[in-house]
Amino acid sequence: MATVTNRIAKAVALCAALYGARRYYRNWGATKAECQMILPGDTSVANPAVQTTEAVFIDAPAAAVWPLLMQVGERVRRARLPRGLTVAVAEVVPDKDLILSVGRAGGHRKAVWSFHIQPHWEDRVRVLTRARIALRRPGEVFAVELLRPAIALGSRALLLGVKRRVERRIPSVLPHG
Repeated sequence: MATVTNRIAKAVALCAALYGARRYYRNWGATKAECQMILPGDTSVANPAVQTTEAVFIDAPAAAVWPLLMQVGERVRRARLPRGLTVAVAEVVPDKDLILSVGRAGGHRKAVWSFHIQPHWEDRVRVLTRARIALRRPGEVFAVELLRPAIALGSRALLLGVKRRVERRIPSVLPHG
């Protein structure tokens, strides 16, 4: 009996910790205004059960960031998803927006994952990524919420990887030292 109670206590503690961390990882690096703004692709999934927005500054012009985001789009589009889901490039606005949709062939979109480049001066951009997921069954929502920390870490790693690769290619204008 003690082990059952102990397992229940651990499960409740894990859920409480995930719920507490949820606000942080759900909109990692994004401002409140960025989380609330309407971005291209948002209307593809009306009334999502889950919406996340993550962001990072990159010290480079949009033209330097765009090719790496397109590589991300190509990799994701070729990914195999479970349960007959497919990923397709829904919309491309060069040097600005990449919108990927997830759904079944001939069916409605279950999710949209978008990347947005917002210039800040000539040599700096803000890259936002947004996921909107239309889950309708409580089990789906629960499963996604349990997986969100891992998904958030993956998205964050992707954004920071793009940032590192781009900034490594762009020579610094300011002298160091």
